Formats: sequence, structure tokens, C-alpha cells
Amino acid sequence: MPDPVLKARALRKNFRGLTAVDGVSFEMFPGEILGLLGPNGAGKTTIIHMLLGLTTPTEGNITIFGRDLRRSRREIIQKVNFSSTHMSMPNSLTVRECLEVFARIYRVGPVKVIQQRIKEVCRQFEIEGIRNKILRHLSSGQKTRLNLAKALINRPQILFLDEPTASLDPDIADKTRSLLKLIREERGLSILYTSHNMREMEEISDRLIFLDKGKIIAEGKPSELVKRYQSVDLEDVFLRVAREPNR
Repeated sequence: MPDPVLKARALRKNFRGLTAVDGVSFEMFPGEILGLLGPNGAGKTTIIHMLLGLTTPTEGNITIFGRDLRRSRREIIQKVNFSSTHMSMPNSLTVRECLEVFARIYRVGPVKVIQQRIKEVCRQFEIEGIRNKILRHLSSGQKTRLNLAKALINRPQILFLDEPTASLDPDIADKTRSLLKLIREERGLSILYTSHNMREMEEISDRLIFLDKGKIIAEGKPSELVKRYQSVDLEDVFLRVAREPNR
């Protein structure tokens, strides 16, 4: 078993007396797609924000690439990226200008390298035709694809995806999942993935973590969880776990 690229130990986050994350520990390995599942308010987004260093844990520690996140965030952040349907983008810029900004932030390279990389990610997510379109005029699906293109602009080693296909039609969503799996196979990309689409999670995840009220309540491979809970599919597992009394 290779060394994990990410370790979270006893993470806890309190907000004004509310415990959003309560003693969560897990690891993620090179090339693994790890799914985070749970109802709204379970703590999924808060965990991702802590892993990105956007939110400081009340307790616990995070190690990425063998380095403490708090001490080495600047170096770590160059090798990771993030996409969320809830993320806002600079609406006054064009798609190309937006990607240029993020490419410079992530130090992708000189101008020619940046331009080539923008062409590549636009082609991958089928947004070549809107490169000169201003963001405020994009549809929700186009914004989602732009967000994903931004998330891959720096060829990250770890990708955090918070409901990345929520606004996509089934065809583009399927192409996106296939692309992510291809990049994982080619480059060993590790992905932390959240979604409320159980079929999607069952298809893409190597391993799943179920969260409820800030705690891990179940984890394992999708097929193992389906068997453990004597369910027909992952959606049935989700309903059984979420409705389990006395947790």
C-alpha cells in the first residue's frame, strides 16, 4: 500500500457553539477517488474547506504530501485545486481571461504555456466556443464546466470536487466523469468527490465515507456497503444509513 497523499486526524470544527465536524479521521491514497456522502449539513463542505486551508480546524491536523497544511499551505496549494457549483467567479471577465487569472495564480508557466493549457482544458470540457463570452452571460452548465476547467488548469495532484456535475446535463456529466477517470489513470490524480447523485457516486468512487451530523458513520467500497446494508444499490444504502435511529 503506498503512503497516503492526504491524512486528516481528529478534525473538529465548531461554529458559535455548533459542531459542524466532530472528530473525523481518514486518509486518501495516490490515484484514489474518495467519495464523501451525507445529507445537507453533514459536514462535507466544511471538511473540504479545512483541507484547502480556507477554514481552520478547531481541533485536529491535516497532512498533505507529507507536510503539515498549516505550515506549508503555500507549497501544497500549488499542487491541488478545487471545484464547486457554489463557487463564485469574476463575472466581468471572459472565460479566457478568467482562466488566465487562475493560471497565473497557480504559476502554470509563461504566456505561451498558459495559452496552450487554456486551449487544452477548454477542449476537454467543450467550451472552446465560449472563450470570449463574459461570465455573467453563461448558463449554469457552462459555468460549471468553466469551474472544472479552472480546477484542472494547473494539472493538480489532488482535486477537491464539491458536487461538480450538479448543473450538467446527463451527456456532459457522463463525459466529465469519464475525463476525470482518464486523468486519474494517466497521472495518478487523487480526487475527493461529493455528490447527491448516488448512481454517480457508485460509478466513480473507489471508496466511500458516509457522514452525518459531522461524524463518520460508515465507510468502505460501494459494493461492500451495498452488501453490508443488504441493499439493492447505493441510494438504498444512503436512505438506510440516513434514517437509522439512535445515531
